Amino acid sequence: MAFRDKKSKKAQEQDTAIEGHSLVEGAIDAGAIDVAPATASVAVITEDPKPVTGPVETPRSTYSRRDSLRGEAFDQPEPAAMLTADRLLDVSPRNRPAPEGAMRRFVYYVTLKLINPGDSLKARERKAVDARISAHFVGGAKFVPVLTRKGGVGKTTVTTLLGMAMALVREDRVVAIDANPDRGTLAERVSRGTRFTVRDVVNKAAAIDGFTEFSTMVSRDATRLDVLASDSDPMLSEAFSEGDYNVVADMAARYYSIVLTDCGTGIVHSVMRPTLQRASGLVIVSGGSVDEARLASETLTWLEANGYGDLVRNAVVALNTATQATQLVKLDEIEQHFKTRVRQVVRIPYDPALAAGSVIKWDQLKKQTRTAARLLAAHVVDGLVVAE
Repeated sequence: MAFRDKKSKKAQEQDTAIEGHSLVEGAIDAGAIDVAPATASVAVITEDPKPVTGPVETPRSTYSRRDSLRGEAFDQPEPAAMLTADRLLDVSPRNRPAPEGAMRRFVYYVTLKLINPGDSLKARERKAVDARISAHFVGGAKFVPVLTRKGGVGKTTVTTLLGMAMALVREDRVVAIDANPDRGTLAERVSRGTRFTVRDVVNKAAAIDGFTEFSTMVSRDATRLDVLASDSDPMLSEAFSEGDYNVVADMAARYYSIVLTDCGTGIVHSVMRPTLQRASGLVIVSGGSVDEARLASETLTWLEANGYGDLVRNAVVALNTATQATQLVKLDEIEQHFKTRVRQVVRIPYDPALAAGSVIKWDQLKKQTRTAARLLAAHVVDGLVVAE
């Protein structure tokens, strides 16, 4: 009985060991079962593409040339607005325009366009003035009155020179209107191509429905300047009134970008109010004598006193040095005086082609006269751009 109990005890220990071993194996097996799914999931991950480690680029729909150069991604096709001249044109020396001047052009072509010395200083300055004169305007037509309180100082001549300088360079249309309420001589400064006057424009305004009809009523100079003559009927007590000017100005504004108005002598006649109300710029003409300079300065004072101070500050004074007694006057002092009141002062030199008082031909003017007219035009256009 004791032996049986002893054996039984030994058997019990063996059974316990076996059960313990089984439990260990069971634990191992359970661990293996738990790990297997994780191992399988790792294998699945390794089959996917290599994960992205850097920042993910998000496509954009708003185009920018700078962003495109940086390699930005866009989710839409590039618009036509991206095809700008700055982007497409090759401005390397080989593709720049041939320089002016015989020697410079020779170097350019003898080197097969590999060396482009560029334009001379004078050519660059001339082209810079051209760029100023040809500046693009925003909005409608720009009105520029040319006026003074004294007659005989060259107001009509300055209007013609200014218009010619503008029309030669600009790609749009320029017209000069003779708004003298009595009788002006602006049309006599260009080759007369028609007998129509401002009176005809007023009478036929309702029938004019295009530039073709209007162009028959103006005289066109070789520079492409159009001139609308004043009424020359001596029987009319007032050839041009405020209402007439408004009709003509409205018509001109349809077809022209710049409208120069050659005002009559004085500044208190009926046409002056609508002329100044429409003005975007202003040219005051002064002679070279003491009384002419004083009257021109008084013109500025009258304009300031009547609410046109902004026009005065943006105005340009054309100092005509071809008038009498110019040689006895200190022109520098006159010029310095006007510089304290207006934006710019331009001297118009004496020229025999202007002194005759007849038709002005641009090609027959002296070089310094053409240069002065172009500089006057550049200053006037500068003011029109600033006034926008």
